[in-house]
Amino acid sequence: MINLKVQSALNDQIKKEEFSSRLYVAMAIWCETKGYPGAAKFLFSHSEEERMHMLKLVHYTNDRGGKAQLAHIEQPDDEFSSLLDVFEKVMEHEKYVTASINSLYEVTVHEKDYTTMNFLQWFITEQVEEESLFNNILDKIKLVGTDKAGMFHIDKELDGMAVAPAPIV
Repeated sequence: MINLKVQSALNDQIKKEEFSSRLYVAMAIWCETKGYPGAAKFLFSHSEEERMHMLKLVHYTNDRGGKAQLAHIEQPDDEFSSLLDVFEKVMEHEKYVTASINSLYEVTVHEKDYTTMNFLQWFITEQVEEESLFNNILDKIKLVGTDKAGMFHIDKELDGMAVAPAPIV
């Protein structure tokens, strides 16, 4: 049976991953309505990836004899001033998720839940990759500034980066 403090921390992370999925849908909707179909496609696919992270946590919690729970989540912001603003907020959010995963890991260390520590290594690695990905996207957006041709090419590149994540079984 999973430790109740660990279960509670996992359920908190489930909520955060679900919020992440909704946040990226809100951002994708903004992009789609502002003429950035590639960025929208990328963010819609990223939303699905966050949903898969949530489900991975749900299945793990249940498999360990605990009970995953869904919680009320707040409405994400859905207004942005530019594509740069969208991706700056994505980066800020990913840093928040990284800190949250690290806090969850701290709970498992304190509770000596070595199995969950091992499970969380995947999420820790994933967050390093996420922050790197969004730093690279931000660098490119900043490089072109407000140049419309440059933004067109960035949108096309984001379209090509949209990948549907493998389902979590």
